[in-house]
Amino acid sequence: MTGLSTILIVVGLFLVGGIISFVKQGMPKQLIVLLSIGAAMCLVAGIMRLEVWN
Repeated sequence: MTGLSTILIVVGLFLVGGIISFVKQGMPKQLIVLLSIGAAMCLVAGIMRLEVWN
């Protein structure tokens, strides 16, 4: 696991926590969708950078 993949996965999980918090607070749906797109991109990028695929 490289440093960048670890950082991307941690940031993605942090954003997922933000999504859960925003849903509980009743924030606007557009903000939740934008945050979930960012979280998905971070998690996918982090997983794709893992060295297990070689």
